[in-house]
Amino acid sequence: MPVNPTRFIKEQAARLGFGYCGIAHAERLDDDARRLETWLAKGMHGSMHYMEKYFDLRIDPAKLVPGAKSVITLLLNYYPEQKQDEAAPKISKYAFGKDYHEVIREKLNQLIEFIKTNIGDVNGRGFVDSAPVLERTWAQRSGLGWVGKNGNLINKQSGSYFFIATLITDLSLETDTHFVKDFCGTCTRCIDACPTDAILPDKIVDGSRCISYFTIELKEMMIPTEMKGLFDGWAFGCDICQDVCPWNRFAKSTAEKDFMPIPEILNLSTKEWEKMSEEKFKQLFNHSPLSRTKLKGLQRNLKFLSV
Repeated sequence: MPVNPTRFIKEQAARLGFGYCGIAHAERLDDDARRLETWLAKGMHGSMHYMEKYFDLRIDPAKLVPGAKSVITLLLNYYPEQKQDEAAPKISKYAFGKDYHEVIREKLNQLIEFIKTNIGDVNGRGFVDSAPVLERTWAQRSGLGWVGKNGNLINKQSGSYFFIATLITDLSLETDTHFVKDFCGTCTRCIDACPTDAILPDKIVDGSRCISYFTIELKEMMIPTEMKGLFDGWAFGCDICQDVCPWNRFAKSTAEKDFMPIPEILNLSTKEWEKMSEEKFKQLFNHSPLSRTKLKGLQRNLKFLSV
């Protein structure tokens, strides 16, 4: 076993490309449970009914990993150096490259293997975004940043263009107990810039009004007509609240090769997207986050933007 398991894990996380690694003590998140209940009761999750499921798992890491003692949070930068052509339909930067679920899952599996090989038969599970884990809370408790008014985790040194991964383990580790101060202050740029008024006071985001919700999560073929003219050209996701955030002036381009942009995302025009065949879409975007909406969903979004 390494002399210092905590340092070993952080070194291995850095070697795998994670920009930050923080550790918190595993415990029930009772305050978050109350906030989540209120948010769900107000219907701010829209048609994302999966948010209602596994409530107990979300707030108690021991329900996911029996005997959980530590929650390891990892941040992986996805900020791209390249920009889209101004005429191209806007696609959220996180979707420029390969599906982050695949990329991060592979890294988490490697990290777990390193831990088991070098530390011992540790019980642990890795989670990426889609699992019932309140990853921003754990990131905040690990000293990696604060949750901004737009609901994103913000790191003072690097901004918010990060994927968050969580590794819950029954290994007792040294925790990063310092809480990062909220540095949003009186700034309201993200609130003021949101075209659909999805960002509310007190760090509440009405998911049912977010452009990302309408262009990715909403499965119905009809986007509500009251949203006409409010999408600002976004065809998949939305980065407005991050683009206007002053802390993202510190964002640096990712070194992760799998997040390098697929050329077509940067350059295809609306007409080219509209004329694309299913076969071509699968060929280009089979391992891309765009596969989540499928070609039909993306073309629905483009039609809504153009009418």
